[in-house]
Amino acid sequence: MKRRSILLVLALSAVSIAGLYTLYRGYYSLSKRTRAVLEFLRNPEPYQEAVVPALSRCGEAPFIMPTAGLIGFLWDDSFRPGHRHQGIDIFAGTAVGETPVYAAYDGYLTRLPEWKSSLIIRIPSDPLQPDRQIWTYYTHMADKAGQPLIADAFPPGSVEVMVTAGTLLGYQGNYSGSPGNPTGIHLHFSIVKDDGRGKFLNELEIGNTIDPSPYLGMALNGKINPDQIPLCAQDQNWPQTGAP
Repeated sequence: MKRRSILLVLALSAVSIAGLYTLYRGYYSLSKRTRAVLEFLRNPEPYQEAVVPALSRCGEAPFIMPTAGLIGFLWDDSFRPGHRHQGIDIFAGTAVGETPVYAAYDGYLTRLPEWKSSLIIRIPSDPLQPDRQIWTYYTHMADKAGQPLIADAFPPGSVEVMVTAGTLLGYQGNYSGSPGNPTGIHLHFSIVKDDGRGKFLNELEIGNTIDPSPYLGMALNGKINPDQIPLCAQDQNWPQTGAP
């Protein structure tokens, strides 16, 4: 009986050690930036130098920062197998509904009737390629139950409402599209291509989006910048790598 107890203890110990080793390997197999995001979400205080202020502009970049936070996931990041991230995720490290979200550039705002957490803004003339129209997309502006955190000025069904850079759009939330299954509290921001007929393309496909690096003046391309937390580097010119 005593021998069985010893064997049971040894077996449980082995399982515990194996589990800890798996967690250790899983954590350290992540990119440095992904680990930093996880640590920031647990305790944002040590990472305040990595927080980019809302409404700030990096050098001569045309867009202003649409919200405050640590830019944790970038355009074309691959933080899930087979997934290519279509924009950037900005984490404020605050509670739901506390951190404001602003328009990054002048344009015409639309909120489809079914959109609980999202807005899209049409920019008739791309500031970097004036002969084309582009769209800026903002999402996760609702709580985990899908209660919108979008400014009252933009109710569902809003179409072509003129906004200027710095207009308050709402607040960072954690709605994932599935009530009760929240994401981390953040803003997902992307630049979406026009279909050539005045409509925006499906933002869920990376081929329909544009590398936001030159628009915000930071290294926001996950392939070019695989590990570092982006910050403003005014002496750098980050090339646009999205398909034209």
